[in-house]
Amino acid sequence: MIVLISGASHTGKTVLSQRLLEKYKMPYISLDHLKMGMIRSGHFKLSVQDDEKITVCLWPIVKEIIKTALENKQNLIIEGCYIPFDWQKDFEEKELTDIKFFCLIMTKNYIENNYSKISEYESIIETRLIREDIDKLQLIDENERNFRLCRKYGLNSIVIDTDYDFDISL
Repeated sequence: MIVLISGASHTGKTVLSQRLLEKYKMPYISLDHLKMGMIRSGHFKLSVQDDEKITVCLWPIVKEIIKTALENKQNLIIEGCYIPFDWQKDFEEKELTDIKFFCLIMTKNYIENNYSKISEYESIIETRLIREDIDKLQLIDENERNFRLCRKYGLNSIVIDTDYDFDISL
């Protein structure tokens, strides 16, 4: 089984992936790690802020990692914001039955009521070398955009409205 976890920055993708690793003993790949490896190695001539361009460059590689894992009947969690919302078009119907997708969505209410916590916990799993200034309005816009795209493509979303403590079963 392949589990794809997407969402805007600071929604807790890595936290959820770590929880799933501990619960199901499934390895996970952080697309941020892959991105930084490509940038630091000089294979990308992009900055860390070029999200759409990074998605275009990374997705063909990630898609083939997924297909290889499926062919070998290996379980894998892939987390990151570089999963395009139309990802399903790249797989055959029989492959799609072994892929689960979840997009973490924080509501405007959650962001407004927990803005300081969101910033405080940004390095709970991975230490960010450069502390990001999180723009509240941009975070709200990204999450609302992702929710609309999940609905458009019929994708699963986990809506975080009052509390971040949730669990998913595979």
